[in-house]
Amino acid sequence: MRFLMVSLVFILMTGSAVAQDRLDIGLFSQQDIAGWQQKEFAGETAYSVQQVDDRSVLHAVSAQSASAWYKKVKIDLQKTPYMNWSWFKKTIIRPADEDQKAGDDFVARAYVIRDGGVFFWKTRAINYVWSFTHTRGEVWENPFAGKNAMMLSLRDASDEAGVWVTEKRNITQDFERLHGEKLRFIDGVALMTDSDNSGLSAEAYYGDIYFTAE
Repeated sequence: MRFLMVSLVFILMTGSAVAQDRLDIGLFSQQDIAGWQQKEFAGETAYSVQQVDDRSVLHAVSAQSASAWYKKVKIDLQKTPYMNWSWFKKTIIRPADEDQKAGDDFVARAYVIRDGGVFFWKTRAINYVWSFTHTRGEVWENPFAGKNAMMLSLRDASDEAGVWVTEKRNITQDFERLHGEKLRFIDGVALMTDSDNSGLSAEAYYGDIYFTAE
């Protein structure tokens, strides 16, 4: 349900990105959150820009809550297919089975969305998550949205808390592998730290998000 609600919000907004070798989406290091909005699903995760390790980052705290921090922006994957970001888990969350609705909670997740427009059932997403029950590289269907929102564990319980990790993903290749579609555009990016289903709490930090040609 929360996946469909986010996609409907995307439909009501407009946004575009100028083609270039680097496309900045979230410059939290410059305290720039222009264009970012929050969508509440079950309580409100607290998102704020804070100083950590001598730099500004996005801080997320969830107390039995779930809300997405998202930005609608059209990204040309033919020009900038790589999404780059960094994240840091502070509080380790131990939910139930992440394949089930009761365990669909993550200390940190970053996802990309292809908007289906008025045909919202055609909306597709990939959730890159910091998992507890899955190991790195495992893929599964979201328990709320099914195969419309595929989950991919980039980090797992073996990754230490309190350490910054940098990620780089080829969104074109991931969409083709997980959804069987070779996309030209995606329509938005979202972050979420959530703990509503498990009734626990979670805390994480997110660094700048940007897309590159290589």
